[in-house]
Amino acid sequence: MITRLTDIETDLLQRRDRAHDEGWLGEIEGIDLTLAFLRSKRDETSRLSARATALGTPTLRPTGQASSE
Repeated sequence: MITRLTDIETDLLQRRDRAHDEGWLGEIEGIDLTLAFLRSKRDETSRLSARATALGTPTLRPTGQASSE
């Protein structure tokens, strides 16, 4: 997901450059807002993926063994 968000950011930056060249001030403002949300989402995704916990593979108890719970 982070790679896709980076691809989208690259595209938005190119669109922003075009909007700047064309003098489309409203478009620049919209792209800037979208970039802010995108970067926030990417940062959140990075934080969440960094703290992911490996839970291991579940195993079955042998038949007939009492649970300690």
